Amino acid sequence: MDSAETYLMINSPKKADHLWRYTPWRRVHPTGNVDEVPEDIVTPKLSLTMLDGTPVPAGIGIETGAKVEIDDRNDPVAVNFLRAVTKNSTFTLKVEKNFTSEQPIILQIQTDDVNSGLHLSLDIGQHCEFEIITLIIGTAPWFGFLRSGSVGNGTILNDVLVGSTDSGILLRIDAINIGRDAQVKVGTISSGSDRTKSDLRYIMDEPGGHLRVLGSILSSRKMQIDHHIEILHHAPETYSRLNWHSACDGESRTIGTGMLRVAKGARGADAGQLFHNLLLSDKAEADSIPELEVSESDVVGCGHGTANGPVDDAQLFYLESRGFHPDEAKFALISAFLNSTLCEMGSVTLHHWLTKQLANGNYQSILKR
Repeated sequence: MDSAETYLMINSPKKADHLWRYTPWRRVHPTGNVDEVPEDIVTPKLSLTMLDGTPVPAGIGIETGAKVEIDDRNDPVAVNFLRAVTKNSTFTLKVEKNFTSEQPIILQIQTDDVNSGLHLSLDIGQHCEFEIITLIIGTAPWFGFLRSGSVGNGTILNDVLVGSTDSGILLRIDAINIGRDAQVKVGTISSGSDRTKSDLRYIMDEPGGHLRVLGSILSSRKMQIDHHIEILHHAPETYSRLNWHSACDGESRTIGTGMLRVAKGARGADAGQLFHNLLLSDKAEADSIPELEVSESDVVGCGHGTANGPVDDAQLFYLESRGFHPDEAKFALISAFLNSTLCEMGSVTLHHWLTKQLANGNYQSILKR
């Protein structure tokens, strides 16, 4: 049975389903008809270069085709749907073992003004050390992005996704396994699509894995940005931190739901999550729902928290008294808030590139819409 047939056999998720409670499935389906599997989804243009535009070195590349085995602990509805609509748009990011790069690598995904989709399998070997930015740009009214695969044992990886489309809907699924003693940072920067639904799941089946999941999210106008993050601790001595910052302007809404699961036998696990939301207008809304499910008593610690609040008027007044225009003062405070997670996503070089994106219009243009 192929993915399309499997999807059509699955009951459409109910609004009571935790994953789809805030953004119903039909609202991120490309046609709105959940009983349809469109066949006109187009492959976006891919390019893989060093950050300075030079070719990537030997040991890393994009290959046609993808390993389609995906852990059954992921949501079957979105996974099977994306596998079905991307059956002709499957690629593998192949990284040979012991690959290293001193300069970040950038994977650019360019969409046109048609519905587009991509299934990218990560096949990252053992003992690699590198940084990669996935930059999504373009004008697609709908873009579906499925990432599956694994990070090899002992690999050190900083992996940042920047969503910078002009508008439209972004449906994103991550289904990634973290290898033994791997050290992984996964960053998300979202500022473009009118509606985003992400289901990001990271599975730690091998001991010694170290994972940080970081978000820097800006919404405005009537955007709805919904991220669901699950981190599954299934092996002993695993560590994770989820730190998510969202700034909401206009009549927009952000949703952040985090689930940390510590399975029986995951002794010595250490898991924590924290959501911070900055409300920039009276009509903006931010919802954060951090959750824990701990089945092992012998853990280092498991915690969660959330905080919401407006821009500090005293800080605005201080900046304006030092000569800042009110708009400049507001943008400076938003930048500082979002930078608190940006600066944790990787190296100084990576951070400099990310802050330039923020300063050169990525976020400013959103606020002006």
